[in-house]
Amino acid sequence: MNAMRSIAIIGAGYAGMACAVELAAAGFQVNVFERSHVLGGRARVLDKNGHRVDNGQHILLGAYTELERLLRATRVSPKVLERRPLTLYYPDGPRLRAARLPAPLHLALGVLRARGLGHDDRKAMLRFMRWLKQREFRLAPGTTVRTLLHETAQTRTLRERIWGPLCVAALNTPVDQACAQTFANVLRDSIAAHAGASDLLLPRVDLSELFPVQAARYLAVRRGKIRTGTTVQAIVVDDDGFRLECDQPTRQRFDQVIVAVAPYHCGTLLRSTGRCDRLAALVDAIPHEPITTSYLALGPSVRLPEVMIGLADGPAQWAFDLGVLGRETGLIACVISASGPHSRLDREELEIAIHRQLEQQLQQRLPAPQWTQTITEKRATFACRPDVVRPDLRTPLPGLWLAGDYLQSPYPATLESAVRSGVAAARAVMRHTGQG
Repeated sequence: MNAMRSIAIIGAGYAGMACAVELAAAGFQVNVFERSHVLGGRARVLDKNGHRVDNGQHILLGAYTELERLLRATRVSPKVLERRPLTLYYPDGPRLRAARLPAPLHLALGVLRARGLGHDDRKAMLRFMRWLKQREFRLAPGTTVRTLLHETAQTRTLRERIWGPLCVAALNTPVDQACAQTFANVLRDSIAAHAGASDLLLPRVDLSELFPVQAARYLAVRRGKIRTGTTVQAIVVDDDGFRLECDQPTRQRFDQVIVAVAPYHCGTLLRSTGRCDRLAALVDAIPHEPITTSYLALGPSVRLPEVMIGLADGPAQWAFDLGVLGRETGLIACVISASGPHSRLDREELEIAIHRQLEQQLQQRLPAPQWTQTITEKRATFACRPDVVRPDLRTPLPGLWLAGDYLQSPYPATLESAVRSGVAAARAVMRHTGQG
């Protein structure tokens, strides 16, 4: 019986909890170890100064099939996701909304109807998608997104207001460094797929509640255990399997272990086994990029023209109207992806610059914020460059696996990548025990 096989999962982020749900559903005894008291890893809720905010904004796409499947499996109500057609809205520039038609008509009609795009822009945009389709979205190794946009003669407007911002939002990597193949994969499975695949799904609950907390409830009725506030310091290997050395005493042994922590924590655990030094060095070498999110509580009189708008001429690239999503009315989340000049500003300077940017873009005076919160995740994602080597889920030790959004995948670091890696690790465990 599978339940007799005890599995340890280190990390209760989206990857770890996806793995736990899959294994628990198959009858395995699952034990999750998480050093924080909050579930979600790098996609979690924070309670700071009396305000509950996420440590960053995440957009889900209709193409995120595995995450949607697990949300259904853990009985998450579809109402927690606001589903809208793909919309790119700049108050001072292009405004494009995908039509409610089968692909590719949804995008073609959206481009034809778009405001702020000239004739050359529309031609170049449609030509770009045809060019990718003719090549089956396969690009030469080493190509950057900047090179791709240059080779396909994209207009300045498209580079600066459409493809460039989409690239930075999806890959969290500057355009001149970003991997064109990964960007093409995202476009292939979203904009170029069926119409629903490009839909935006915006959470109406915090990121911990969206999946990790629901997954924990799912585990609770299937004999799964979650030990929060417990730091795993080492993985000890012996003839009887694995033992975890933690800051909280535990004598339990495990048949298999999944390391589902952030890559910058992973190397230490791999080295502790005494047999994974080369893999640890590979993971340690992965470069990272930051994401900064500034929350400005501007009061009930403030509404954005769309739930998500693009911003130009300032530090922030996107703004989200969280009041529309069931949060405090007038709470605006402004996101800055990847590294840039903004990193030289202190928190107050940055918030003032973003407030001024919003006023300029919306062409209106805005009230002074009632409160603000700025969160910078310095290593939010891996830098999605063409030359970055991403490991797969296997390690040199049978029964020891990796899970995380930084592993080999067609996609950049997204919630979907994290979830898929967790599901893949769970299925590897099943195959290893002869249950797959």
